[in-house]
Amino acid sequence: MNPLTPPLDVLLNAFPPRYTPVPDPEDEPTARMGFFTDTTLCIGCKACEVACKQWNQLPSDGLDFTGNSYDNTGHLSQSTWRHVAFKERHSEDGTSRWLMMSDVCKHCEEAPCLQACPTGSLIYNEFGDVYLQNDICNGCGYCVVACPFGVLGRSDEDGHAHKCTMCYDRQSDGMEPACAKVCPTNSIQFGPVEELREQAKKRVEQLQERGRESAYLYGADAFEEYSSLNAFFLLEDHPNHYNLPEQPKHPFKGQGVRYAVGIAAGVALSAVSALFLARED
Repeated sequence: MNPLTPPLDVLLNAFPPRYTPVPDPEDEPTARMGFFTDTTLCIGCKACEVACKQWNQLPSDGLDFTGNSYDNTGHLSQSTWRHVAFKERHSEDGTSRWLMMSDVCKHCEEAPCLQACPTGSLIYNEFGDVYLQNDICNGCGYCVVACPFGVLGRSDEDGHAHKCTMCYDRQSDGMEPACAKVCPTNSIQFGPVEELREQAKKRVEQLQERGRESAYLYGADAFEEYSSLNAFFLLEDHPNHYNLPEQPKHPFKGQGVRYAVGIAAGVALSAVSALFLARED
């Protein structure tokens, strides 16, 4: 052995993982795992997008640009589980800048896709992630329309829905998801959700102290009508510029009131129709 070469255990300990490997769920409760994506650090390299496709063996989306930006994927879909968005913004003073964000499934705390699924294909796994079991999916598409973020898609090949699994297989082996592993700027951070939220709040404070007062967190806390997200973001512009809804709507909240209003309207129309026919007789 070369005396100048350090032992293997020294090399391994020199590069520790970015998060503490999760415990065995049989030993103790597992913390909810998630993503914190800091868009101020994203350089648009698309390494996360490529790593996601490579690890999950997802097909290519082609090599044709959309024409809207330096982008050939366009949006999240059944074959694109990580999507790096490029948005060019022009200021009133004539300057231009790029907004870049690596989008992904939000793994919502109260996921409407899970509630919409009639077969139980969508579940919360032991890491608190929204996991889609493709072998149970019947391809109805209810989850696709229930998601307010446009995350899910249905494949033309097998007819089933597909989306980000947060690399469940890697997590089960104590590894971080492929997208977070390859991110060169640490824009995508992975770990226990509560710890990530604390880190994210400190990051916002740090940016605001540097004069970037527009920095804020999207999805770290609950919205007006929607739960908090286990994959949340640090943004500096309006959510719509990142293809995110300002106030996402949960399709099943207030459903009872809508049903009641519909029934009442139906009864009222029936009564008016009966009265009209009675007058004609």
